[in-house]
Amino acid sequence: MYFINESIRDREVRVIAADGTMLGVMSSREAQRLANEAELDLVKISPNANPPVCKIMDYSKFKYEQAKREKENRRNQTVVEVKEIRLSMTIDVGDIAVKTKQCLKFLEAGNKVKVSIRMKGRENSRSYQGVKVMQDFFEGLGGKAVQDKKPTTEGRNITMMLSPVKEIKQ
Repeated sequence: MYFINESIRDREVRVIAADGTMLGVMSSREAQRLANEAELDLVKISPNANPPVCKIMDYSKFKYEQAKREKENRRNQTVVEVKEIRLSMTIDVGDIAVKTKQCLKFLEAGNKVKVSIRMKGRENSRSYQGVKVMQDFFEGLGGKAVQDKKPTTEGRNITMMLSPVKEIKQ
């Protein structure tokens, strides 16, 4: 939110011309008169400075260019999702191959993957087997993932976080 023209109520302001040259410190009325002569707007760009800094510019053009920059930044922004894959402690080789293939799809899309195992009943006393299943799953990815968080047991769950390997472009 910028103050423009008559909404600037400061006694003294530091003024910058439209071409970027410093005009110095003057009263806000004098600065407004200069802006009117140039048929432009007086915009307070730095209200916290002492004295506040104002610039003579075309405010509508400035707002348009700022909106254009923000839209471009939003377009270039990538959103990283966290996908989850659930395994079991008694998973078979064929099933683990299917889960590995699905995990590779998620990683190639640039997403992080949370791999989890929920232990039931007697499995709680053999959590080391679940950690082994996790390690085997990670090795099955063939180096296409990095472990952000190693397999850890938290209550009845064993979790591990994976993210895609960032390739160095030459």
